[in-house]
Amino acid sequence: MDTREAQRGTAGQTHPNGSTETVADIEERQGPRRRYIFGAVGAIVAIILIVWGVKWFLYARVHEGTDDARVDADPVAVTSKINERIDSILVDTNQEVRKGQLLVVLDSAVERDQVRSARAQADLALANQRTTTLQGQGGVAQAQATTADASAGVAQAQAQLTAAQAQLPAAQAAYDRASADYHRTLSLVGTGDVARQDLDAERAALAAAAAQLHSARAQIAVAQAGLDASQQQVAAAQGGLTTAQGKLAQSSDPSQVEASLAQLAIARKNLAYTHIYSPIDGFVGEKSAEVGQTVSAGMTILTLIPDGPGKIYITANYKETQMGDMKVGQPVDITVDAYGGTTFHGHVISINPASQNTYALVPAQNATGNFVKVTQRIPVRISIDDMTPDKPLRPGMSVETYVKVR
Repeated sequence: MDTREAQRGTAGQTHPNGSTETVADIEERQGPRRRYIFGAVGAIVAIILIVWGVKWFLYARVHEGTDDARVDADPVAVTSKINERIDSILVDTNQEVRKGQLLVVLDSAVERDQVRSARAQADLALANQRTTTLQGQGGVAQAQATTADASAGVAQAQAQLTAAQAQLPAAQAAYDRASADYHRTLSLVGTGDVARQDLDAERAALAAAAAQLHSARAQIAVAQAGLDASQQQVAAAQGGLTTAQGKLAQSSDPSQVEASLAQLAIARKNLAYTHIYSPIDGFVGEKSAEVGQTVSAGMTILTLIPDGPGKIYITANYKETQMGDMKVGQPVDITVDAYGGTTFHGHVISINPASQNTYALVPAQNATGNFVKVTQRIPVRISIDDMTPDKPLRPGMSVETYVKVR
């Protein structure tokens, strides 16, 4: 034993009765108490670890968890519908906006001129339609009057023909009687029973009856010709009426007016497009253009990030080996890296029909003969049911999710 050990072994403390207690004696006396304290502390720690481990085991038995998850949203691109120069942008990056709020104003000088021009064209088309309609109505009325007159002429000609035809039977009967008398007198003159002068009288009567029959037939021919002419006039008048009605229908055709009104509506819409409003409630995430810049139709000016329940959700990528018991509607516990110690709650909204790799340019071919098997991940969309304003969830935040599958 060296000098230090001898000193440590002999050094001690003096009791009031004059005896001296060494360090070894003190350690020997306090040893059991220290072991008891250490043993008690170790037992408490072991009990805590066991309780925590059992609790975690029971939790893990019925939950599937992953840290490959993030807060997500569907950003909305605010675009222009026309090619125009930006006159002013009324919001800035990170600013909160409400649905219907005016965001961007484009230069509208050209659009205002287009509205005035289209309105003038529409007014002119309406005036032309009214004028041509009145002209067409006048033409139809005149053609209808001509047709009525022609129809009256046909009726008159038909009456004349009927009257002429009524005279023909009497004239024919008179002729037949005169002819019979002449031929009987001619026979009697031949036998000497009647004087020749009686034959001359019968011949004259026959000639008069023949003239009357010829006149009746001529009147029928004239009346028939008049009827034919009247019918032709009716046909011509009806053709004129059809033409006039066609012109009236053409003048009443609303297509030209509708075309001009459509151009006016387009011009008004283009003028309205110079004011761009927010389609959602949310925040301005990014500005892609500045005042004075000319934007084209479809170009993104602002990107809006939606805000509020139902607009923010979680996208968690679970391994395919974890998907066996996962279903839509199951409850989910959510922890956010930014808010340690706070647990949010939600439920499974939907499960993607394909793995992440399926959407890659070169998707994995796990079914080929030669491959290295890689566990695929399936995107799962999860709602957040208890968001609070004091702990906002922003798209892109890292989270951990635990789906209760049993």
